[in-house]
Amino acid sequence: MQKFQDNLNNAIRHLQIADHMTYVTYPLVNDRRLLLKIFEEIYDSIINLVTSIIDYETLSKDLNIAKNEQEKIKRFFEIYSVNYLTTEQIMKIKEIIQVNEKHKQSAVEFVRKDKIVIMLDDLKTYSIDIKAIKNYLLIAKEFLMRANIKLKSE
Repeated sequence: MQKFQDNLNNAIRHLQIADHMTYVTYPLVNDRRLLLKIFEEIYDSIINLVTSIIDYETLSKDLNIAKNEQEKIKRFFEIYSVNYLTTEQIMKIKEIIQVNEKHKQSAVEFVRKDKIVIMLDDLKTYSIDIKAIKNYLLIAKEFLMRANIKLKSE
């Protein structure tokens, strides 16, 4: 049960950091590269929350669901995501996970106007701006609130 609680606390901490960086630090320093750090904090929060939910379900039902992070994410979207999220939120969270994978694989990232552009090996680009970050942050907060309510009620 301790592992489940640790992951939940980490999710909350990452979300608080992302929120502070978005609404306090970013407007103050106005450095576009900070957008990537904020995005990574949001991603870490979501992954910790998914891991926490899977760990909770594993402990409460005596199941052996998944060992590594990829299996836990896959299992969450197969079984549990509809209990915690709307269809639109599921799509956005999948988008966050995919963008993070693209970022890890990318060779180049650069600032263009008010956006961070991630360039993949096949020269396709994906851009992140403050509006997208705020949207991702909102989705992550809603996910955390629903998960907290659901997990505390069981």
